[in-house]
Order: sequence, then structure tokens, then C-alpha cells
Amino acid sequence: MRVLIIEDEQPAAKRLAKLIQHCCKDAEIADIIDSVEMSVKWLNNFTKPDLIFLDIQLSDGLSFDIFSKTNIKNIPVIFTTTYDEYMLKAFKLNSIDYLLKPIDPDELQQALDKYQTLYGSKSVNINNTYLEQLIQNITDKDYKQRVLIKTGTQMQTLPVADIAYCSIDEGLVCIVTTAGKTWTLDYTLDQLENLLNPKHFFRINRKIIININSLVKIHTYFNGRLILDLKPTPQFEVIVSRERVNGFKTWLDN
Repeated sequence: MRVLIIEDEQPAAKRLAKLIQHCCKDAEIADIIDSVEMSVKWLNNFTKPDLIFLDIQLSDGLSFDIFSKTNIKNIPVIFTTTYDEYMLKAFKLNSIDYLLKPIDPDELQQALDKYQTLYGSKSVNINNTYLEQLIQNITDKDYKQRVLIKTGTQMQTLPVADIAYCSIDEGLVCIVTTAGKTWTLDYTLDQLENLLNPKHFFRINRKIIININSLVKIHTYFNGRLILDLKPTPQFEVIVSRERVNGFKTWLDN
């Protein structure tokens, strides 16, 4: 069984590859790819895999773009995702398997067993009407326009356009506004990544999401990374991880 992993976080991808090979001894990892662009090139030029593990949010956009540019629709897919519970129920209802990150080995084994049961001994013939509808619903979704913040014993709303960047500080997710004020939020960074419009916000590494309007300068950095100047100026270095650099450049060029 040839397996293709499409995942932009290299540590997560390598861990998934090891888990797959542990759960399924005959599994061959065909490749690990980290972007929509490279996935399209790979799928259009190499022998198709038997199964794809597909992250939803890649470094250069949503992985659903791959469906319209290749014949991936004819290949069984197991999604790896941090999407909300409603979306997960939709995947399950439509018999599309998914794995929540961080991936649990037992759940991975169940997903692989399901694949073997459905497709292991027969040619794959997938009805993709429900998948296309689901993709359309996700890609057309409305992104957050405002967030709720607490000020002492009171609460107020903050327009998303006023967020300069979001970061993790001592386990808490904080936002810094264009006016330089800092607030904590009751969201994880993964949740914010899915709720904020990717046209305006980009996750440059595991700990920071930036607004395009906060970007002042870009500098080259060692190991193929980039370092950014933002406004307001953060109290820490703002570094684009090596895995995210290509996607970051594509995001800027859009």
C-alpha cells in the first residue's frame, strides 16, 4: 500500500509516517509534501498512491484546492485536522475518515482498518458528490469579523481588522491590536487559524499568526528562515519557520 502524506508541519508528518508503518507493515510512504503547489505537481507527475493522509490547512492555503487541480477525487483520503466539531461530524457522516491532531495511534489503526475494509480488496470507485459539496461549504465559509475580549469584569467586542498579530505567551493565546494593546482570548491558536480569513492572516510558525497589515519589513535569516519586523513591535523575534517560508511568500504574492 503506497501512502502519500500531505502535511506542512514536518515533525507531525514524520511522526505520522512512523505511526503508519508501525500500524501497517506493508505500508510504503511514497512521499511527504508540505504545500498545495507541490502536491499538485506531485500528483500530476507521479504514480498515484493508494491512500492519502491530507492536512486541511497547508502552508500555502487550504488543501481542498488540490481537488480541483488533480484527480485526487479518485483516491481515498484520510483527513488530519483541527477543524471544529460540526465539520468533523460532516466528515464522519459522509464516510470520510478524519484524525484529530495530535494523532492518536489507536484512532490511526481504526482508520487504516476502515480503509482496508472498504478498499483493500477491490478497485476504488468513490462517489464524490458529498465531498464536493462539503468542500464548497468549507471554502465558502464566513470568517470571524470580531472577537470577544474581557476587560476586568466587563466584556467587549474587538473587530478582527484591529488585530495586528496573535501569539502564545506562557500557554495563553494573546492578541496585540494595531493600537498596541494586548488581550488574552479563550481560543487556541489552531482555532484562530481556522476562524481568521487567510487572505489577511497567516500562521508563520507554531506560535504566531500575523495580519498582513502589521508587516513592515522582511529579512533573510539562517537555515532558510525569515525574520519579520511588525508594528506594533513585539517583545520577541518574529521568525517564519523554514516549513512555512514558501507558503508565506505565496501568501504575500497573492
